Amino acid sequence: MGSRLFGRITAKFRNPSRTPRPKETAAARPASTHSQTSPPDATPQSTAETTPCLTDSGSSQTLLSSLQERLWNQAYDELKASEPKALDAYETILSNELYPNNIVENEIGKTPDARCQQMQQLVQTGLDRTLKETSIKEGIGECLEVVQRMRGIVDKAIQAAPQAAVAWVGVCIGLEIISKPVTEARSNRKGIAYVLLRMDWYWNLADLLLDENKAVEASAGLRNELERHISQLYQRLLLYQIKSICLYRRNELIKISRDVFSRDDWDGQLRHIQEAEAAIQRDADQYNSAQVRKYLDNLATIAVSQEKKLNGIHSAIQDQTQQQEKRFQDEKDKQCLKDLYETNPDKDKERIEHTKGGLLRDSYLWILDNADFKQFRNDPQSRLLWIKGDPGKGKTMLLCGIINELLKKPDEVLSYFFCQATVPQLRNATSVLRGLMHLLLDKRPSLISHLRARYDTTGEKLFQGINVWGSLEEILTDMLKDPTLTDAVFVVDALDECTTDRSQLLDFIVKSSSTSHVKWIVSSRNWPEIEDKLDTAEQKVRLQLELNQNSISNAITFYIDHKVDELGRFKNYDEGTRHAVQQYLAENAKGTFLWVALVCQELAKVKKRHTLDKLRAFPPDLNLLYSQMIQHINDSEDSSNCKQILAITSVVYRPVSLQELKVLAGSLEACDQDELREITKSCGSFLTLQDDIVEFVHQSAKDYLLSEATDYILPSGISDQHHAIFLRSLKTLSQTLKRDICGLGAPGFLIDQVSITDLDILDPIRYSTTYWVDHLSDSKFTEIDHDGVAHINDFIQRKYLYWLESLSLLHCMPKGVTAVQKLEDIASDTKLQQLVELIQDARRFILSHKPAIEIAPLQLYASALVFSPPDSLVRVLFKKEEPSWVTLKSVARTNWGECLQTLEGHDDPVTSVAFSHDSKLVASASGDKTIRIWHAETGECTQTLKGHDDWVYSVAFSHDSKLVASASDDKTIRIWHAETGECTQTLEGHDGPVASVAFSHDSKLVASASRDKTIRIWHAETGECTQTLKGHDGPVYSVAFSHDSKLVASASRDETIRIWHAETGECTQATNIGVVTTILSFEPESTRLLTTNGSFTILDDTPSIFSSASPPRQLPASALAYSTVCGVSRDKRWLTLNGERALWLPVEFRPRCWAVSESTLSIGCNSGRVMTIGFIQSGTPKVFSR
Repeated sequence: MGSRLFGRITAKFRNPSRTPRPKETAAARPASTHSQTSPPDATPQSTAETTPCLTDSGSSQTLLSSLQERLWNQAYDELKASEPKALDAYETILSNELYPNNIVENEIGKTPDARCQQMQQLVQTGLDRTLKETSIKEGIGECLEVVQRMRGIVDKAIQAAPQAAVAWVGVCIGLEIISKPVTEARSNRKGIAYVLLRMDWYWNLADLLLDENKAVEASAGLRNELERHISQLYQRLLLYQIKSICLYRRNELIKISRDVFSRDDWDGQLRHIQEAEAAIQRDADQYNSAQVRKYLDNLATIAVSQEKKLNGIHSAIQDQTQQQEKRFQDEKDKQCLKDLYETNPDKDKERIEHTKGGLLRDSYLWILDNADFKQFRNDPQSRLLWIKGDPGKGKTMLLCGIINELLKKPDEVLSYFFCQATVPQLRNATSVLRGLMHLLLDKRPSLISHLRARYDTTGEKLFQGINVWGSLEEILTDMLKDPTLTDAVFVVDALDECTTDRSQLLDFIVKSSSTSHVKWIVSSRNWPEIEDKLDTAEQKVRLQLELNQNSISNAITFYIDHKVDELGRFKNYDEGTRHAVQQYLAENAKGTFLWVALVCQELAKVKKRHTLDKLRAFPPDLNLLYSQMIQHINDSEDSSNCKQILAITSVVYRPVSLQELKVLAGSLEACDQDELREITKSCGSFLTLQDDIVEFVHQSAKDYLLSEATDYILPSGISDQHHAIFLRSLKTLSQTLKRDICGLGAPGFLIDQVSITDLDILDPIRYSTTYWVDHLSDSKFTEIDHDGVAHINDFIQRKYLYWLESLSLLHCMPKGVTAVQKLEDIASDTKLQQLVELIQDARRFILSHKPAIEIAPLQLYASALVFSPPDSLVRVLFKKEEPSWVTLKSVARTNWGECLQTLEGHDDPVTSVAFSHDSKLVASASGDKTIRIWHAETGECTQTLKGHDDWVYSVAFSHDSKLVASASDDKTIRIWHAETGECTQTLEGHDGPVASVAFSHDSKLVASASRDKTIRIWHAETGECTQTLKGHDGPVYSVAFSHDSKLVASASRDETIRIWHAETGECTQATNIGVVTTILSFEPESTRLLTTNGSFTILDDTPSIFSSASPPRQLPASALAYSTVCGVSRDKRWLTLNGERALWLPVEFRPRCWAVSESTLSIGCNSGRVMTIGFIQSGTPKVFSR
């Protein structure tokens, strides 16, 4: 590894303690600081190659050091005067190096003495980081020589002339740049290498000015000229380094002026340096001795040699980095596929085949010779094959067989999905796209670039929320149009069982079958609504099973022979019995595979001697067969248990396990697992067991129970069954839930660290935890008796936190938010004010603390309680659960206040927010160059809009809530589709940053205000600029349309508000309000204009301002300090105790800075709030270690 290759090179000078900031005394600084320094007795181990200096005597060395310090500091100070922007940006970068845990401005001392220690510390930090960076570049042996040589030079220089450390800070950062595979201009990188490797030569130029090194005939005038040229060279060297560092480190500054680096001619600047070198060479030839010139020539030769090696190192680094990036991309791809995953269609196919008794090849071979199927396969114009038939006709197994045959053709890309109405993740259109996409990417990994283009900006949120369909539809469309994808076939079974957004799925299939490289095979029942959609496809082939009776009959015969063979071996049938069973099945099957399967399943339960009697009792119709099974259940000893099981499985929202079924059915409470299996198998072949999961044998079985047998299994109605499941669930949860139910221990234990085995204790109550409120909601609210209301009230008061903990452990917090909102609606119907207030408080609690609970479930009992208002009903009820090891002071709020949710996701300050006009969505703009769309009710981020090249300052919704407009510092306006996130227009024309944007109320026009002193009116659909409004004398900060879309108002830094005619561009009114305003809005009548400073009436040329208010001002918190006992995590989201995560910090409490006194931590927040938290170490039990 790199550490073994390079060894450890330590500094030759003592690492200074953290340098006090200018004007800061030792007494004013906190006792503990953010960084730890190296021990003062660190010994050097450098083997760096250096050339001895010519001046060896002590007096000469002192004189040389003084001269070097003066020359470099003089060059630096003169540069500060001539290049103030570049130097300020550079020193701000250095300041953030010195104080990494605090956001600071320029803190570098203004004089050489003031900045000396700071520069020395920066040199040491830079060298240590460079050594670490280069040490991980495995296999690049020559890197050792370059780093050691440069470090040796720096060490010696700093020892000799510490006041001249200003010369070496840029060198250290430059070495870091060289050791990284950055992609900036090649000419700049070449220049950095040139400058760095000649620093030894530059540094020793001061030797030329010493008296003992001058030629005999040299004059004072020549010396002055030489010194002047050296000073000019040093300035050019420093400026080149400084601008390079600003270029490479520009992202560390919130807003670095572009003109610091964007227009630099790197080749030209390097030529200027070389010209200055040549001037010094000419002066030296006249002024200096041959000895000193030879010495400097030797240094230059070494630099050329090292430069060649460094270029080779850069190539090696680039190669290594490409490999690392590939590994990183592979990991990112894996994470992307992991987040995309919802079900495995391969495993679904295996399960279905197993459930149905296995796939018999002879039963589907007929399709391969079918004329319709051959036409679809052989005709390039036939893009869609629709196989349709009644229930039980074998459509699913037929498609399984087709898939098996297509899999034999390796050149064909095949993806498929099996819809099932009884399984939540198999019954919605979005899941279909996710499953198809997942299998497609398994076959064609290169197509993931289409998915990553969106995923990289949103992460797993791409696959969540109300807009997920639109996003995935666009992504899959792009994949299907990719020119590398040919000969692809998509198969979707049981479209009729896609119960959510089926219409959207059908539209997508029809559209993509005619516009992409994919062919589709789909199946469904004979439903008119499906036929209406698929009939719109122009290049389809319809294959109706009922019209292929001969083929189906032959297939049924093969299937019957197979099933009778199985029965004969299992029951030891004689030839007569075998023949009788075979004949009866063939005469009565009527082309229905399911009927044959169910009869054989029932015969397997009958004693051999009763086989023929039982056989003749089976009616030759599927529904009649179901009716007979109901009768047999009614006559059985387990009649009541079977009825209860069928009632429960008919109304649950997903298939349940036997453990969950036992919880939901009170009569089964005393049964063990084997007894549960036995009773379930007694339910007349309606149900099947797969890995102890209870499912219907076929969708038609469930349909029958809920239509023909409702009076038998649900005599009191479906809503009564929902209510019974609600009561059973709540009772079991009340008995089971407790704090830290999985024994995680540590309050900072992350959800990602929880293993599957940790959750075993939740297995019986998984369903109840997630769905009890849904069953309550689907029962009749008016029939909830006082006892039921009491159960809800008691559960929230005693078990609410434990329920949220379980939801978090099951990754179901979004479901929990929805459930609590449903509870609030239900409570409102009861008219019980105390219950309403309790659940309202519970809703505020989950909305406020959802981020913390999702990340670390046990933060419910730490962060969530500690940071809830003291008057919160939930906090009062669960006071006993508050941590004993922490106390919190200086939290101003005593109740929840107005903030319902905190939306997290942006990486930089949020500059603008807007509600959609239907109040369902929120848009936010940020300095991170993105716009985010949020679901207003749940707080979920549904879209991240990426495309701007700089800060986004303003965002607005169109009146129909379909479009979003954004204004940016990159001088553009973008129009986005709110649902899909697609950018439909980029409006260009402004000469300065765009500060504000607004839609007209008819959604046809967009107005933009810019710092170029103009307002522009654009056509929203075409992007055409229809008007440019000029008249303001300063940047325009805000723009708004009147409600009739006829007027536009604008506000500028020139302290005026102007009213314009939107159609003509005429300025109809200009008013000096004597103050800068940044927000404008018309009242509905369009006669009054509201501003942040007041309002005025638009009637004549002298509108009157009749109200104004100045917003309260908060002062920023002071910079404080850090502790290793009590502290703040690097991402500022956690408070730590003894190095362990202890307390999650809500957004409004996250620190800008902090300080510690013993076990008390003071935090200064961005809001201006200062909060004090006390940790009681003696009160910490074993929770900090597991």
